[in-house]
Amino acid sequence: MTALEPTTTPGSSAPGGLVKSVVELDRVVIRLAGDSGDGMQLTGNRFTSETASFGNDLSTLPNFPAEIRAPTGTLPGVSSFQLHFADHDIMTPGDAPDVLVAMNPAALKANLGDLPGGGLVIADSDEFTPRNLAKVGYATNPLEDGSLDGWQVVAVPLTSMTLEALADSGLGKKEAERSKNMFTLGLLSWMYHRPTEGTVRFLERQFRRKPGIAAANIAAFRAGYNYGETTEAFAVSYEIKPAPMPPGRYRNISGNQALALGLVAAGQRSGLPVFLGAYPITPASDILHELSRHKAFGVRTFQAEDEIAGIGAALGASFGGALGITTTSGPGVSLKSEALGLAVMTELPLVVVDVQRGGPSTGLPTKTEQSDLLQAMFGRNGEAPLPVIAPRSPGDCFDAALEAARIALKYRTPVMLLSDGYLANGAEPWAVPAVDELPDLRVEFATEPNGAAADGTPEFLPYLRDPETLARPWAVPGTAGMQHRIGGLEKADKSGNISYDPANHDLMTRLRQAKVDGIAADIPPTDVDDPDGDARVAVIGWGSTYGPIGAACRRIRRSGRSVAQIHLRHVNPMPADLGEVLGRYDRVVCPEMNMGQLALLLRAKYLVDVQSHTQVRGLPFRAAELAAVVQDVIDSTTPTASTGGTT
Repeated sequence: MTALEPTTTPGSSAPGGLVKSVVELDRVVIRLAGDSGDGMQLTGNRFTSETASFGNDLSTLPNFPAEIRAPTGTLPGVSSFQLHFADHDIMTPGDAPDVLVAMNPAALKANLGDLPGGGLVIADSDEFTPRNLAKVGYATNPLEDGSLDGWQVVAVPLTSMTLEALADSGLGKKEAERSKNMFTLGLLSWMYHRPTEGTVRFLERQFRRKPGIAAANIAAFRAGYNYGETTEAFAVSYEIKPAPMPPGRYRNISGNQALALGLVAAGQRSGLPVFLGAYPITPASDILHELSRHKAFGVRTFQAEDEIAGIGAALGASFGGALGITTTSGPGVSLKSEALGLAVMTELPLVVVDVQRGGPSTGLPTKTEQSDLLQAMFGRNGEAPLPVIAPRSPGDCFDAALEAARIALKYRTPVMLLSDGYLANGAEPWAVPAVDELPDLRVEFATEPNGAAADGTPEFLPYLRDPETLARPWAVPGTAGMQHRIGGLEKADKSGNISYDPANHDLMTRLRQAKVDGIAADIPPTDVDDPDGDARVAVIGWGSTYGPIGAACRRIRRSGRSVAQIHLRHVNPMPADLGEVLGRYDRVVCPEMNMGQLALLLRAKYLVDVQSHTQVRGLPFRAAELAAVVQDVIDSTTPTASTGGTT
């Protein structure tokens, strides 16, 4: 168990006179691991919800196989859920767990290497049978052979105790065993002083049509809690006090949930119906699921037969006067590329959500990556520029969705919103905003002619641009006098008629580019965190690397060194002052979960010798790893004597 300053306080007497102490920690990282059918994701989500309601700051990292049900007891079938919670502001799910709950030998073997020496292992001893041990290559039982002497190990017969607790439930052995995750949740709830009422209400609601199952799960949950309170195996429980947060109403939210709610809010603030055309794909499908629940807010969802139909329907909805949205992941963006070009040519508002995953091809469907940036920038035929926005945390997905809709509507352009699997499935506390404080996204449709024909007759010019934004007017089909051509052939300036004129094509290509470039004047300046103002090294990132980079910079500053963090939400166009900001620093480091795509763009645009640090492991960066990399750059840039720090 690790903490900066653990404090032990006397505890109360458990039944039987056993006195248990309470250790106060400032933070803890727990990893739950088991078969993909053991309910680790549900258990983790419930523990997270209770932790959020308690008031801790938190960050989560679900990690599960792509297979619906991998072979039981095997390494490929291991599913895990990591939760970092603290009494202060945190930025990542933690580099390594302090506590590992292993539901079988496979879970232990797959995760033990991440557990630091002295960490706590809680293992379901019932599952460490010769057959299960053999499946993962254990010749002897690690719970008994001394190989785990470097860790604190508590072997708990979770399965048999669950069966004993449910002996009178009327459930069969197999059904009763499924409740062992709730027994585990009860034990952890006792260990970390988590509220229990919310979980009981959740189980009653979740299984309201199966009261017997609800009762069994509640009984297992309470049995686990009582076991922790009465057993001599756990003489200590732990307390992590709530984190100070600004006043407000908070909820625990995942990235996909936040993004979906941001799109709903965009519809409400624009006064437009929201239309989602989407084909289910991991890890974006939860956005479709969430939006389908909000018909009352004017949201329509269409589950298309394929990716092309999804974006085609969304673009058609935009043509019809709705806020068109399509969601996908990297493989789907490839399929949508021709229709994206059509959206650029027709200059209609469209939000394209790419929840990135490991690639190429099917790749790693349930693992995270940032490898679609260049595809978002250039993955269309011809010169087809579009804005690219990337959220930095699960909660920030809400604001990024609103911003993507704002730009799409104001500038009449498709916008690419690049989330990723780490943000999509991760969760954190989110301050629920007041709706009337959200940006006003209302638009005005064209209802009157805006030009004149050669004979002076009023006419509608669909490509007569706004002088400030270069956006063209948006006319809803059926509006009298607003008939105009639409399609993928090049448009004549102002009239929108089909044109093959070379000079016109050159003009329209440059206008489309200028429209996107001009958005730089309408976005905030570069986000720079340089507390002392004397850093000579800056670390720049985009999207979900914000948390690990920020945590790494905090580590370096605690050691007495200076480092700046630069973060980009708007990747295209980049902030207008970014070139000047980068020029302030002697060295610029760019960590990415790809092979250096942002670094490539920065070098090309600003001629800055960016040092790229990359990883494509399907997992987020570890703060300690990034801190070591940046520390080496600082040491090679600034003489130790001038920093006042140590090496």
